[in-house]
Amino acid sequence: MAKPPAPPRAWQRMLSGRRLDLLDPSPLDVEIEDIAHGLARVARWNGQTRGAHSFSVAQHSLLVEAIAGHLNPDWPSQWRLMALLHDAPEYVIGDMISPFKAVMGDAYKGVELRLLGAIHLRFSLPAATPALVKRKTKEADHVAAFLEATELAGFERAEALRFFGRPQALPREVLDLLKPEPTEVAQQAFLARFAFLSG
Repeated sequence: MAKPPAPPRAWQRMLSGRRLDLLDPSPLDVEIEDIAHGLARVARWNGQTRGAHSFSVAQHSLLVEAIAGHLNPDWPSQWRLMALLHDAPEYVIGDMISPFKAVMGDAYKGVELRLLGAIHLRFSLPAATPALVKRKTKEADHVAAFLEATELAGFERAEALRFFGRPQALPREVLDLLKPEPTEVAQQAFLARFAFLSG
C-alpha cells in the first residue's frame, strides 16, 4: 500500500534559526531581529515608488507609529508599540496590495491575524489589538498611505483623496520619514524604535 504524501511544508525558516509555522505560529519562534530584517526588505506598493531605494514596510511602520503618536499624544508606549508592529506579519507573508487582499479574502486575513497574535504575545502585548487602538492605527495607516501614494507612488492628489481620505497636517519630523532609505538604515531604525518603545 502506498504511503500517503507528507503534508506540504507550512513553516518558514528565519535567519535566527527559528522555524515559524504559518498555520500555528508560536510566540517562541518570533524574534524582533527577524521581523526587522524581513520588513526592511519588503517593498511597499510592490516597489512602484520613486527613489534609488524602495520604501520598505519597516519605514511604513515607523511612519504609521509616528503619525499615530502625533494624533494621539496621550498614548502609552504599549499602544505605540502595537502601531509599530501593525504590519509585522508581512515579514513572513510579504506586503500584499489591497486589491489582492480583497481577492484572497478570509484565508489571507486568518493567517495574518494568527501571526499578529503570536507576535503580540512574544512582546507581552494583548494577542488581539484593542478596538480603539486598531481603529486609531488604521486612521494613521490611511494618512501614511495618502502621503506615500502622492509623494512616492505617483498618485494624483484627487485620486489619493478618493482611496485614502483626507490627510492630516503633520510636523516636519514625521514627514521626513517619507524618504526611502537603504535596507540596513531602515532595519536599524526599526530596531531602535522598537527598543525605545519596549524598554
